[in-house]
Amino acid sequence: MPQVNASGQPYEDDVPEPVAAPAAQASTDALDDLLDEIDGSLQTNAEQFVRSFVQKGGE
Repeated sequence: MPQVNASGQPYEDDVPEPVAAPAAQASTDALDDLLDEIDGSLQTNAEQFVRSFVQKGGE
C-alpha cells in the first residue's frame, strides 16, 4: 500500500517517473541535428553567420 502524507497525496517516491514518448525522442533527435548543423556553421564561418542576423539601417 503506498504511503500518503497528511494532505492525502502520495509521497514523491511513490510517483512513477514519466517515460519519454517515441515522438519526443524523435523531436529531440531532430533538435540535436539542427544544433549540430549550427555548431558546424559557426566553426567554419562564425562572422558570416552573425552578420546574417545583424540589422542594418533600422530594419
